[in-house]
Amino acid sequence: MTGVTNTPSSTSSSPSSSTSPDADAPAAGGISRRRLLGTAGGAAAAGLVVGAAGGAGVATAVSSQGEGPAVLASLGTAKAMFHGKHQAGITTPLQARGHLIAFDLAPGSGRKEATALLRRWSEVAQQLMAGRPLAGEDTGVAFDAGPSSLTVTFGFGRTFFDRTGLTAKRPVELDPLPDFSSDRLDARRSNGDLWVQIGADDALVAFHALRAVQREAGDAARVRWQMNGFNRSPGATAAPMTTRNLMGQVDGTGNPKPSEPDFEKRIFVPEKGGPAGQEWMAGGSYAVVRRIRMLLDDWEKLPRGEQEAVIGRRKKDGAPLTGGDEFTEPDLQKAGPNGKLVIASDAHSRISAPEQNGGAAMLRRPFSYHDGISADGVPDAGLLFICWQADPMRGFVPVQRKLDRGDALSKFIRHESSGLFAVPGGPREGEYVGQRLLEA
Repeated sequence: MTGVTNTPSSTSSSPSSSTSPDADAPAAGGISRRRLLGTAGGAAAAGLVVGAAGGAGVATAVSSQGEGPAVLASLGTAKAMFHGKHQAGITTPLQARGHLIAFDLAPGSGRKEATALLRRWSEVAQQLMAGRPLAGEDTGVAFDAGPSSLTVTFGFGRTFFDRTGLTAKRPVELDPLPDFSSDRLDARRSNGDLWVQIGADDALVAFHALRAVQREAGDAARVRWQMNGFNRSPGATAAPMTTRNLMGQVDGTGNPKPSEPDFEKRIFVPEKGGPAGQEWMAGGSYAVVRRIRMLLDDWEKLPRGEQEAVIGRRKKDGAPLTGGDEFTEPDLQKAGPNGKLVIASDAHSRISAPEQNGGAAMLRRPFSYHDGISADGVPDAGLLFICWQADPMRGFVPVQRKLDRGDALSKFIRHESSGLFAVPGGPREGEYVGQRLLEA
């Protein structure tokens, strides 16, 4: 597993609408308990937002006359933009719910049908991301909800170019990924002509978008595979922090940050100076998608100290075993009293570090998943790993090769599906996603 990314939660949850029988009983100062709780929750929410980079503003208001409940703007008001330099869902802060879905164009469908489909999908995504109901027949699943940080991101698989007669426009970055010894890939849940990533901070909003995307596919494309994921809900911690994966590890500390001067160069295809014929990918990125099963029964048998040695970081706060806090650079040369390296030579954090891989970098933005208990009685759970880079052969591949040769974590995970997709830049006003490719 090449790590997990997380960006701090930037919105907060509103208080539950359910109340106890005495919720309206007067509290100190003559304010009802309902309003007192609402005010406290709003204050905490406002504090979280102030500290979160790129977060949507959250406002609180209490009636000055002491009438009615506290008025709170919820996390449902947060909105991502459909149009822009890059598609939403790449640098957007991690959402609480996610769906990944891949499609194959139906037999007989080609460039014409794909163009019409991307037009429909783009219109649906634009409306839903703005928090507006769909025209015509809407399922009503997301009635009463705001946009809830919804993002809908579209990508093209290698086979899409063959089926649309656009092979000459296919980037070399979509060449098949090499085989890795730890792979146990299911072809039925890998790859695909088209890929859609959906994320939102409300489960119903995310599901509503999923159903809309599937419905709009119509006769043009058929679902190849679909996966569901989750992250910690915004506001679930006292302060914004890096997420944890299902192994309990703080995961995503080493992600490149947008504030870094070379971030755009490492994650996105340049708008100018790219390969001839690939102008349609300007501002885009390449997504590697891997379903990574965690062998949790085996992992949870390890004492905490041994788990920390496998990763090379403390479980409680994510700090490197060489000391400091989560964001302290690990001292990879430091030895303990016994003369051995404090961070073992096969520790996951050492092997995956950019400085150990020629500076290879990728923006990791995954979801955890749990699909119940398998027939053998073990949980089918793990990571829907998604990483973004300007070139997967310089981002994902060298790191995974290194991990494949000797990562201590390998015995506790299994790669079960894989995909690689070209995700074009964000559409301009009046454009649909992929227009610069399909109408070239």
